[in-house]
Amino acid sequence: MSVKIRLQRHGKKQKPFYWIVAADARSKRDGKFLEKLGIYNPNTNPATVDLNLDKAVQWLHNGAQPTDTARAILSYKGALLKHHLDGGVRKGALTQEQADAKLATWLESKASKVDAKKDGLSKAQQAAKAKAFKAEQEANEKRIKAAADALKAEEAVEEVAEEVVAEVASEVASEEVVAEEAPATEGETTEEAEA
Repeated sequence: MSVKIRLQRHGKKQKPFYWIVAADARSKRDGKFLEKLGIYNPNTNPATVDLNLDKAVQWLHNGAQPTDTARAILSYKGALLKHHLDGGVRKGALTQEQADAKLATWLESKASKVDAKKDGLSKAQQAAKAKAFKAEQEANEKRIKAAADALKAEEAVEEVAEEVVAEVASEVASEEVVAEEAPATEGETTEEAEA
């Protein structure tokens, strides 16, 4: 029976997460498995990987073959390095303490890289939020200024309209005065003509 270390899909549409399992190569993708080794969630940034390192290395020692994606995940978490160092210990190339020290330094450097990436992502996210906030403030200022300009323009139009209305009213009043005087003079002339 050949054993594969592979991913078993779970989750919902467009939001998958995976179990990392040791399974018989003949079993279905999401079917029966021998042992669950961890989880992999690609939906987060950076991807979340929770792996039982000792169980994964034990399956590698027993001859389990990882798939391409599982190999990348095992490499990312240091399982392949530990498997390699354990082979060196078995051959006598180095001691167990040396192997453990090498693995610990590698894991620390990997953790620092992951933390640096998380910090970079959080700083980029904060910078994007600050930029969006500044753009929103500028847009608000432009909108307020445009509203004030529109209000000033409206007041100016109202003042001009009041002036025009006042001029028209004065012209109408002067025409009425002229019209009232005009019939009186015509009436006087007709009375004089009758006399």
